Amino acid sequence: MAEDESQDIRGQTRQVLDAVDSLLERAGSDKRHILMAQIFLADLADFDGMNEVWDKWVAIGHAPPRATVQAHLAKANWKIEVVVTAAVA
Repeated sequence: MAEDESQDIRGQTRQVLDAVDSLLERAGSDKRHILMAQIFLADLADFDGMNEVWDKWVAIGHAPPRATVQAHLAKANWKIEVVVTAAVA
């Protein structure tokens, strides 16, 4: 979920990935331990912008398998939702 729904796809992706980092830390893990990711985009035209931010965020050498699909999201202003499954160290 994006905190500032007025952001473009890059901004919302950064917000969501920051939230993922926080949740992983609270669980005693980090992005190096992500086993898989599911990314839901409101519009597949946003794929390149999302992927640009994702590629800068993902841990080098630890890119998890990922599926990206278009979906109707929970809120009209949301451009992205992300689900990750991670191991706890």
